[in-house]
Amino acid sequence: MDVSESVAQRYLIYRGLQVTYEPDGNVTPDFLADGGIAVEVRRLNQNEVTPSGLRGIEEDAIPLHMGMRTFLTSFGAPTSGPSWFVTYTVKRPLPTLKALRKILVPYLTRFKNADGVGVEREMRVDGAISVRLHPASDPQTAFFVPGGGDDHDAGGFVLSEMIRNVRLCIEEKTAKTSPFRSRYSEWWLVLVDRIGFGVDAFDQRILRQELGIHPDWDKIVLLDPYGQLPPFEL
Repeated sequence: MDVSESVAQRYLIYRGLQVTYEPDGNVTPDFLADGGIAVEVRRLNQNEVTPSGLRGIEEDAIPLHMGMRTFLTSFGAPTSGPSWFVTYTVKRPLPTLKALRKILVPYLTRFKNADGVGVEREMRVDGAISVRLHPASDPQTAFFVPGGGDDHDAGGFVLSEMIRNVRLCIEEKTAKTSPFRSRYSEWWLVLVDRIGFGVDAFDQRILRQELGIHPDWDKIVLLDPYGQLPPFEL
């Protein structure tokens, strides 16, 4: 059982339902509640649409960010000048770490050899990544200190991203469950919200207006993974 399924299980038990995990084995639904309600669970995250289906934008961004941290610290300790914080912003399709290293090594090597003197403190690489350097006011163990990276395609207005990705998740899960619908008379979709982390009272009206009632699901539920906001049911 993954983290999202554990959150959904707690919600179902809280409702007073008797819950069976994977009643038909490793196929949909994820849970059977009270012997007749099929419950499918998914993480609500930001996605991009690919030919093979939905892909969470964090799936390739996280390895890239981790690789960049290792790459930057590999330049070693400061020489005579200060350390430099390196921040960057990437755009999709994301370049590979190998491609970035090939382009960034000459620039960062020149920057380090000059202690940043006379070298541009901002660089854009093929329109896919921009790099900025800021001098550190306190001593650091590395010359280039990872200052964090941003995904240009992540973020946006939270509510609009929630609406867009709820629709994508509904479409994906409707297609997945279609061959199994005849097994159970009632189907719920539980989305564990990793975009807005729950729906407050202000946004509920807008979500109901935009998402409405979906004909393929008897209930759609958005859950705050941390339990700070109450479940929101469509």
